[in-house]
This record gives sequence, C-alpha cells and structure tokens, in this order.
Amino acid sequence: MNNIKVNFSIKDLENLTGIKAHTIRIWEKRYNLLSPQRSDTNIRNYSLSSFQKLLNISYLNNNGLKISKIADLKPEQIPIKVREIASRARAEDYSINALKMAMINFDQVLFYSTYNNLLDSKTFSEIFYSVFLPLLEEIGMLWQTNTITPAHEHFISVLIKQKILINTERLQLLEPKPSTSTFVLFLPENEIHDIGLLFINYQLRSKGYHTIFLGESVPMENLNNLLEFFDEITFVSYFTVYPESKDIQDYLDKFKSLILNKENTRLMLLGKKFSDVHVENIPEKISIFNSIENLVKPL
Repeated sequence: MNNIKVNFSIKDLENLTGIKAHTIRIWEKRYNLLSPQRSDTNIRNYSLSSFQKLLNISYLNNNGLKISKIADLKPEQIPIKVREIASRARAEDYSINALKMAMINFDQVLFYSTYNNLLDSKTFSEIFYSVFLPLLEEIGMLWQTNTITPAHEHFISVLIKQKILINTERLQLLEPKPSTSTFVLFLPENEIHDIGLLFINYQLRSKGYHTIFLGESVPMENLNNLLEFFDEITFVSYFTVYPESKDIQDYLDKFKSLILNKENTRLMLLGKKFSDVHVENIPEKISIFNSIENLVKPL
C-alpha cells in the first residue's frame, strides 16, 4: 500500500474528476455526498474511496442524472448505477475513469480488464484515439499540477506503450508495399516522449509502409546515414518538450539544409510544441500537423 496514493486534497479531486472545488463543497454541505477528514487547520483531506465515489458521481451526473437523485442512492447502489449506464452509454468515458483509477492504484489488472472490454467493440486504433489519447492529455495536466507523481505517469505510459508494441509486432511479418517511401521516425535530441511516435509507426505499418523506428533523442547529424540506403525518405518527428521554443526555427532551418538537401526527402512534424509556438517560416519540404490523425489519414 505504500506505493498507492491514499490521500487527496480538494484540488486533487478537482483535477482528477473535472468537478470544481466549489461544487464539491456544495455537494458535501447540501447532499452529504462526501465526508472528508479535516486537518488541525480545517483543510479537507479525502480518502481513496472518496475519490472513487466522486468519479462515479461525476460519471452519473455527466450522463444526465441529477445530483439530487444521485444523493438519494445508497453508497452501494452508485457503482451499480454506473455499470448500468455504462452498458448503454459511451464506453470511452467510463473507461477513461477506470484507467485513472488503475493509474492511481498502480493496478495492472484493472488496466488490462478495461482494455480487453474495449476490444469487444473497438479496434486498437479506435481505442487509442478515443481513450488513450484523451487520457494522456489529462495525465499531462495532472502531472503539471502535481496531482500525480512521475511514477503514476510512467506506470500508465508503459502499459499503453506495451499495447502499441504488441499490435505493431503483429504487423511485422507483413511485406511492405512495393516501391513506397521509407518512413524514418525519430525524436530530436533530449526528447523522450515517444508514445505518439510509436502509434504513428503502428499506423504506417498497418497501411503497408516500410518504416524505420529510431526512437528517442536522435542527433540530427546521424540521420544523414540513412540517406545512403534509401532513395525516398519521409522523416517523421514529434516535438513534445524539445527542441526548446526559441530553438525550433533554427532546428527546422538546419534540418532543411543538412538532411533535406537530397531529392525525394521530406519532414513531417507534430506535437505539443507546435500548439505553443507559431513557426513563421516553415522551410520547403517540411509540413506541420495538428494531430496524429491528420498526419496519417491522407497517406
């Protein structure tokens, strides 16, 4: 139990459930839905069971059940009502909440069972777009606000990576399309966030393209070696943290002169960095995309 987060502030609950702290306080006072412990200085402290209960309350409320009706339910009836609505509502919302619980508790069994339930009605790609991507976006915000620790983020990220790699492995025996461009997937130096790039690799392989996955923190100069082996290369990279904002324009200009000086080469880019930074002068043969789907769909 030492590895499990068992105490939550009201701000933690707000970040994890999306319910404003002010609303949580009102629900406590008016409906007695939660009973937090209080410190000597009267600061609320919530248990793991309170967090789970609030996740369920949030789910029911988002699916049209009035808070007054939820308050009338006995505690043991709330999860039953959640399962009842989940069976006919959007599986994604229920699954994201379940995966959050799995992350907080470091619960691999809950992760696997949630994932396997999704597979009954969705393809792996549909699960990634509709469940994993929204979950990862939330996790990034939870980490930034210190609601979760890096250990939580790493735990869920590794499990998602495992699923991408397993599904990619199933495609490795397929022969790539004849006479197609080779896609070289890499992250720039110091960049280690590779889930998006791994999934792009999976998507490209599923479409029959030849891919070479180089992974994290690849020096630009090293990419020159590949130009000797392939006649047509599309480089793909994902900027999450690096390069730093002030260095992006220089990186693109250098890439153009150093790597894209050969015919039949191009660079496709995406990532969080491009939502934070506007690149004024995008060099020729470089394209920037706002989502994985927009990058992969036209190919």
